[in-house]
Amino acid sequence: MKKIIGITLAVVMLAASLTGCRTTARKQLKPIVLNEVAHSIFYAPQYAAIELGYFEDEGLDLTLVNGAGADKVMTALISGDADIGFMGSEASIYVYQEGASDYAINFAQLTQRAGNFLVGREADPDFTWADLKGTKVLGGRAGGMPQMVFEYILKKNGINPATDLTIDQSINFGLTAAAFTSNDADYTVEFEPFATGLEKEGNGYVIASLGVDSGYVPYTAYSAKKSYIEKNPETIQKFANAIQKGLEYVNSHSAEEIAKTIQPQFKETDVDTIATIVGRYKDQDTWKGDTIFTEDSFNLLQNILDEAGELKERVPYDKLVVTDYSKKAVK
Repeated sequence: MKKIIGITLAVVMLAASLTGCRTTARKQLKPIVLNEVAHSIFYAPQYAAIELGYFEDEGLDLTLVNGAGADKVMTALISGDADIGFMGSEASIYVYQEGASDYAINFAQLTQRAGNFLVGREADPDFTWADLKGTKVLGGRAGGMPQMVFEYILKKNGINPATDLTIDQSINFGLTAAAFTSNDADYTVEFEPFATGLEKEGNGYVIASLGVDSGYVPYTAYSAKKSYIEKNPETIQKFANAIQKGLEYVNSHSAEEIAKTIQPQFKETDVDTIATIVGRYKDQDTWKGDTIFTEDSFNLLQNILDEAGELKERVPYDKLVVTDYSKKAVK
């Protein structure tokens, strides 16, 4: 009996010791708040980095916040509520154009294609963009990347976004899929998992990929205020390292393996659905091999903004983009 009690006490003491070690180790990590534009499987490399412990390996204690829109993410970043913002880089251009002295600088790009899809009421294997003439589409916020890329594609196909169709931009980000089920719109532009969700519910069908039809576009990137980067270069480097590892993981593993890894981030979505979505993104070459934000990509972004009427004047690449951290992250 005494032997059993002794063993039990030893186990309890060991467990307490391990818990204490984990708590101590956690305290030694540098806390960092990341505010993301949306919580979507589109950003699988980021969630792989979280679930596989890459941030902890780099000495970071990451807190992830869903900002629900680039404008809200940028507000959190500029106010200091977030250390790093993850959103379309157009937001950094807007802030710079407004004359901010402590503006946001992009230090790592994640996606190189748009991540949203055109969803219609019925399956349409013969769809062409010209079919949108005379229809009503649930679109995105004016000045946001989803809406600008959509308009960019329309113009590429000879369609005037202002006169050839009706684009409803009154519905808040993330709520268009729910609205589509009871709305009179013919189409909606959706991110995942909402696009696949509409298909599974029988309320819509994915008929086109904006990522494929817009080509390579610097869709989302990580940014931080100029002052934060200057004061915390090691933290920025560690963050870039973790994201690079996440990219390497998704680019070297199957959709099924990735789905199992990131599933804790999407508890409401079954693994098979996640795998389908990840496969769709992998097939269209969504994720870069590295996080280097090139000047050509930045110029393309400004071209899209210019065509959308959102660019007051061209912004110098070397003011809003730094590549040192991304280059060092590539082993």
